[in-house]
Amino acid sequence: MMIDLRYFSWPWALALVVVLPLLAAWLIVKARRIRAVRLQHLGTPAMIARLAPTAAARSRWQPLRLSLAALLIAFAFAGPRWGIERTVVKQAGIDVVLALDASSSMLAEDEKPSRLAKMKQVVDRLRSLSPNDRFALVAFAGKSYVLSPITVDQGGLNLFIDNLDPTVVAQSGSSLASALNQANNLLALSKSGSERAIVLMSDGEGFENTDDVIAEAQRAAAAGTSIITVGFGTEAGTTIPVTENGTTTQKKDQQGNIVVTKYSPTLLRAAADAGKGVFVPPTDPDRAATIRQTLARLRTDTRSMSKGTNLAQRFQFFLLPAILLLLLDAFLATRRGRRRELSAVGTTASMLLFSFMINGCSTGSVRDKDAARLYNQATAMMARPDSVKTALPLLMKAALSKDDEVQYRAGFNAGYIHLREGLAAKGDSAKEPLDSALAVYKRVLTLRPDDMDSKWNYELALRKEKNQGGGGGGGGGGGGAANPKPQPQPGGNTNTTPQPRPIPGMNEAKAEQILNAMEQQEQDVQGRKQRRSVPTPPPNGRDW
Repeated sequence: MMIDLRYFSWPWALALVVVLPLLAAWLIVKARRIRAVRLQHLGTPAMIARLAPTAAARSRWQPLRLSLAALLIAFAFAGPRWGIERTVVKQAGIDVVLALDASSSMLAEDEKPSRLAKMKQVVDRLRSLSPNDRFALVAFAGKSYVLSPITVDQGGLNLFIDNLDPTVVAQSGSSLASALNQANNLLALSKSGSERAIVLMSDGEGFENTDDVIAEAQRAAAAGTSIITVGFGTEAGTTIPVTENGTTTQKKDQQGNIVVTKYSPTLLRAAADAGKGVFVPPTDPDRAATIRQTLARLRTDTRSMSKGTNLAQRFQFFLLPAILLLLLDAFLATRRGRRRELSAVGTTASMLLFSFMINGCSTGSVRDKDAARLYNQATAMMARPDSVKTALPLLMKAALSKDDEVQYRAGFNAGYIHLREGLAAKGDSAKEPLDSALAVYKRVLTLRPDDMDSKWNYELALRKEKNQGGGGGGGGGGGGAANPKPQPQPGGNTNTTPQPRPIPGMNEAKAEQILNAMEQQEQDVQGRKQRRSVPTPPPNGRDW
């Protein structure tokens, strides 16, 4: 029988499981023989029994008790591990909405390599300076769109920022009021008690009424939200490069004249003043640091964040019975009239160890009952074909839970719905649900990298998307069932701690390689999704 050494902190200590009990039994037998020889020098057995009855008393079960205690201590010393260990870290931060200008004018190269690329650099540096803050992304041109809600998922934010360009938005032009309106609505949905801020980054070249921008900025100030506007570009301006079919030309207006875009601080300064915030000009040598200093003055709120999962230490389940056996032996030795001083010392030491173990045991995590209720409701709806689509929003909401178990199961079932829809569809209509399934299962695998059901469904979606066919789905763990199966309701399983399942031939390097490949795949999928949108001209004809 093979033992998976991943489930022990110190696998080399498993040798003690054999050595320590045998050594304990041998020492007890040897000590008894030496004691018997010494007693023989004092007199006959009958005399010793009359004069000192406790000296000749023996317990037939003492070798077994102490050998078993030694066996359990050896197992505890090897550090057995199983189940899930969650580490909750308290962090203080604020909620920030990044409103990023994705209009064509941001392609101008008066800031190297371009205004858009420079803006991404500032955003990346700001996020690195703000590790405890939560961010949301809003992209805007003629209209604004939410790319990401308020989150601490750095991978998801990187995905959207890397693919940000003018093709993300459906209407060209520039509208700062639309971006502020979308940011205000997004922050209104947040229930966090921390301070809120909107960081609007743009070249300021907006073709709209200044009063609309001021009204949205005042709305933010009334809600207690700070506004920070950041400028990009130069007042001298430059042309806008346009690349089509591998050829780069200069953008022209409707009359055929070459467009020259210029940095305009008017709207940015007006928004900052009306919102009682700060305006950061493009001449600032370190715009990210200035924004961070402004955010640092805001009141922060301490929030709990779950930092990953791991195999939990379970040595206490072996050490505790060993301590009880030692306590029992000490108690029986006291009853037989042995030296009470040593028994008292042994009892006290055992009680101290017992107290240490009780205090060291984890208390477990509090389950998110509301999210579990949503998950159970959605899972029940999935059993009825006419309500599968209705269950999807409930699952997505449950997947936002801080309970890792509910988050994993809700995400798995949401991916299952997308996958079944993609498998049932034909032609191009299958691409969008399959892309959604791939994105959802990628997030599920970040929670459970060793989950074979999720890996199988992810591979099934890839095969279908590449028109390679393939049968089987999740629930088989690689065996290949007839159809992918959703996760069951957590209420039907009394064991709330899932057991990890080893993957043959899988190590940390291979797992990291697979996750990196999936992340690149999702980034390519998201990029294609965003670039399907063809911006439409704004009503006033100024589409930059």
